[in-house]
Amino acid sequence: MAKKKAAFYTMTIPALLLFFLFHTFPTLQGIFYSFTNWDGYSDSYDFVGFKNFASLFTDGNVLNAYMFTFKYAIVVTIFINVLSLLIALGLNSRIKFRNFFRGIYFLPNVLGVLIVGYIFNYIFANAVPMIGEKLGSEMLATNILGSEKWAWIGIVIVAVWQGIAFNTILYLAGLQTIPRDIYEAADIDGAGTWSRFWSMTFPMLASFFTINMVLAMKNSLMVFDQIVALTGGGPGRATQSIAMLIYQGGFQGGEFAYQSANAVIYFIVIVIISVVQLNFLQKRELDA
Repeated sequence: MAKKKAAFYTMTIPALLLFFLFHTFPTLQGIFYSFTNWDGYSDSYDFVGFKNFASLFTDGNVLNAYMFTFKYAIVVTIFINVLSLLIALGLNSRIKFRNFFRGIYFLPNVLGVLIVGYIFNYIFANAVPMIGEKLGSEMLATNILGSEKWAWIGIVIVAVWQGIAFNTILYLAGLQTIPRDIYEAADIDGAGTWSRFWSMTFPMLASFFTINMVLAMKNSLMVFDQIVALTGGGPGRATQSIAMLIYQGGFQGGEFAYQSANAVIYFIVIVIISVVQLNFLQKRELDA
């Protein structure tokens, strides 16, 4: 018994120390600096209390970043879950080479986000305009990433294309837990395709739907890599997410303490949204 305890502590204590060193300690440092006016490179700083937090609510750039991030997260979360569920339903049917197609659909999740972003950057900036010119389409001939109005759509396309891979696998796992017997009984009763899905399939996928919705929303709210690879937050500040603003202002703009306060608020917002989502969707699971 003593040897088991010793082995347990030998394995867990180093992991806990590393987690504290590289995660918890920097988090506590960020919270500490959020109450100061440190610019990130000076040797001295002063405590300013809640001044940074108060300024965030009147900062136009911060409010613009939050509005863009929320709009982006809602659209991406909806599209990822709708498309991944449709793909999972298709792959779960008795089609030929379905295991091959499952591998193909999961491939985007294996690729690095920055790599995918740079590839799509080239596609949007060169390939699509070239095709648009040949087709005589003015809309396609324009680089969508250079438009303040439509650049965010390009980011959504990339995020959805890569995000549906993981969600599809989870929905497939959920579909495989549903007994085939109930579908046979539904066929005998003459239930239609939509009736079977809405009354039987979807309620039994409720827990998987909850997981996918929460994960998709959380990942979308933390969008950063796609924006770095595609637009850099531009044109202007049209696609500047909260994470991008914190990075640019904190590490490049001499606003380390100010953006640390922004990061604290950002963390609280993500926690609140995730908790509200979980409570709402889990109540729906019980109702289903």
